[in-house]
Amino acid sequence: MSVPSLLSIFGNSGGEDPVYVDDVFSTFVYDGNSSTQAINNGIDLSGEGGLVWVKPRNVAHSHSFIDTERGTTKTISSNSADGQYTNNQLSSFNSNGFTLNSGGNVNGTYRYASWTFRKAPGFFDVVTWTGNDTARTIAHNLGTVPGMIMVKKLTTQDWAVYHRSLGNTQVLNLNNAFNSVSYSDGWDNTTPTSSNFTVGAGALVNASGGEYVAYVFAHDAAQFGTDGNESIIKCGSYSGDNDSQEINLGFEPQFVILKKTSGGLYSGDWIVADVVRGWFGYTPSPSLIDVQQLNANDTSMDGQNGGRVGVTPIGFKFQGEANDDYNKSGQNYIYMAIRRPHKPPESGTEVFAVDTKGGTSPNPPTFNAGFPVDWSIYRPVNEDNSYFLVSNRTRGWVQSTYLNTASANPESTFNTAMLTYDRSDGMGSDTSSDSLDLNWMFKRAPGFFDIVLYSGSGSASAYTHDLGVKPDLKILKSRTTSQAWKIGFNDPSLRSMDLPYDDPVSSSGYFDAEDTATTFYAKGGHSESGASGVYYIAYLFATVPGISKIGSYTGTGNAVNVDCGFTNGARFVLIKRINGTGDWYVWDSVRGIVSGNDPYIRLNKSNAQVTNTDYVDPLSTGFTVTSSAPAVLNTSGGTYLFFAIA
Repeated sequence: MSVPSLLSIFGNSGGEDPVYVDDVFSTFVYDGNSSTQAINNGIDLSGEGGLVWVKPRNVAHSHSFIDTERGTTKTISSNSADGQYTNNQLSSFNSNGFTLNSGGNVNGTYRYASWTFRKAPGFFDVVTWTGNDTARTIAHNLGTVPGMIMVKKLTTQDWAVYHRSLGNTQVLNLNNAFNSVSYSDGWDNTTPTSSNFTVGAGALVNASGGEYVAYVFAHDAAQFGTDGNESIIKCGSYSGDNDSQEINLGFEPQFVILKKTSGGLYSGDWIVADVVRGWFGYTPSPSLIDVQQLNANDTSMDGQNGGRVGVTPIGFKFQGEANDDYNKSGQNYIYMAIRRPHKPPESGTEVFAVDTKGGTSPNPPTFNAGFPVDWSIYRPVNEDNSYFLVSNRTRGWVQSTYLNTASANPESTFNTAMLTYDRSDGMGSDTSSDSLDLNWMFKRAPGFFDIVLYSGSGSASAYTHDLGVKPDLKILKSRTTSQAWKIGFNDPSLRSMDLPYDDPVSSSGYFDAEDTATTFYAKGGHSESGASGVYYIAYLFATVPGISKIGSYTGTGNAVNVDCGFTNGARFVLIKRINGTGDWYVWDSVRGIVSGNDPYIRLNKSNAQVTNTDYVDPLSTGFTVTSSAPAVLNTSGGTYLFFAIA
């Protein structure tokens, strides 16, 4: 039985299967094909209902809102007061997404962003009504008090938006950048409840005979996740400070709608940002975290605007930014934010993939993963004096920054279309092929893998992470100074080794204290992990039964079977000797983990892969270290760290 299945039985006190943000929300970017195509984003629209929101990214074009209450043929635009129109942009709502017809709004020859919101108590609802020009209540199914409501009359009329931070007398218009105003026909001075919201009389929300639709968003309903006690959506506000304030959501966001609500009649655009298109983390180079921004109130293309706001494990943080749309001192702002994916994986293929350049259909992406990639290690494996391009989604603008496991150097830039992250199915837009250009790709997931960007404090410090369990393997690297990669593992977490070196384990206490399920420790003042003013990145891994295994084995000189609890063998194997010198050896199933020769490459070396050795063999439950393996992999009494993924 899979881990999530066990958690479904024992982890949720209500006896029902847990609901995760992955089940109810998706950002999915795609390339149009001017034909038909299915967007498989894992969201059940046919069974549960919801909203599909689509915007072309590289052309000035309207937004399209298509929901299950009005049907696949009816569209309204957030950037327009116009009424709904019929154009058959979608052919169906499906149990795992939706299917597109051809058309420039949703499936022409452009690149597109889509956001899918599924109906679910505590998250989102879609309701419709016919106006009667009398103040009245409209029922909804959130089961909790709404945080934001977007209302549109289905003939020509401005959108009306309620936000909990502005109160029941104020109305915003989604289709323009105006400030909130008091409408006599708004919310009838009545605050929404957990079962309904109130609309006043008049054209904006309730004209006699008028047809209306409302998109109703929840706020802070702690009923999601494995134990049914996590919030996945928050609607709030803040005051700008021109500086580096952090907005604490209690979770790391993947999507935000943000708007300035003060400063005269014209206040600010309805900014839409998400981590798939480009919303980054805390960085030593603020220019690299410009938000890739679309505006719900206009037709503008996807682009950077100098927002200087990055995601953090608990919310989002500004970096010395006085941009009027984001963080201007004396100005007020509202937001609606949605939590990053937090569903435990059920298989190794959901969180790890290996591909060669153009090696797996379709092409693009250059490297096919089948999921949005959070971390990758790219290498031309047959080249000497080459380097590992280690990059990740949250570290800077698209593909600009990388680290190298074979070097202690700080991060640098390397612009290539092969390593762009703004895809939902893998990496890159280069359509050429090369079977010797290899990419290992990882997805963040609870219990498996997390990434944290942090700035050293100069003293013993605990840093927040979202792994959800104590890390079994911790990899730290200075981003701004030339320092070795610091590797901590297992219990106790104070033991460590360094990349790119081949030294044995050290127990000199580089991490100050043992990690927990919510924090990890970095030695205060140490240049490799916690020096004041130095920026670092932490990669945190854990063992997930049947998916990943981090452990050790003892060499015998004979064949050693390493049981990882898998059912179909390992697709990725990393081995490093602990009690003696030894390189960091890596094998994978694309290059071959077979009964004959298995190519290996060493993370700490710039040499090309070696193809004429047989040091590992396949094993259904893990992998076998052969008797022909040298002492750095298998000698009597040798102790070896390994990391394997099914």
